[in-house]
Amino acid sequence: MPQEIERKFLVISEEYKLKAYSHSHIVQGYICRTSGKTVRIRIRNGKGYLTIKGASDAAGISRYEWEHELSITEAQELMQLCDPGVIDKTRYLVRYGTHTFEVDEFDGANAGLVIAEVELQSENEPFEIPNFIGREVTGDRRYYNAQLTIHPYSEWHIP
Repeated sequence: MPQEIERKFLVISEEYKLKAYSHSHIVQGYICRTSGKTVRIRIRNGKGYLTIKGASDAAGISRYEWEHELSITEAQELMQLCDPGVIDKTRYLVRYGTHTFEVDEFDGANAGLVIAEVELQSENEPFEIPNFIGREVTGDRRYYNAQLTIHPYSEWHIP
């Protein structure tokens, strides 16, 4: 069974933009988001993707993930079936040590939120943390993209 193993962090500086070797615009919506399971439609770089994710483990690090590439037309049609609330973000790819960090800079209702994720081969795999990384938010469901479509960052009451 394909597993996604990742850790999430808040980003504390824009240093990632200088270190990024690539960036792309992503728009995604959710057809289903129940009990931690999601069915997502994503459009990125003129291609579409259908992704099914299972519920996360207790630590929020690992979960089932299946993805299939779609034509842009199919993805646009399926976006019409998505629940209200869309994720709009720019993703920056930053190599650091032996890993690549995906840094998502959110727009729209989630503007101001910047999260970095690193995918791992195992839950205990060591990795180096770049200077632009702040507090870990792995397992904090508020930072899941599917949750951000329901409770966007702009509505949070942050002291």
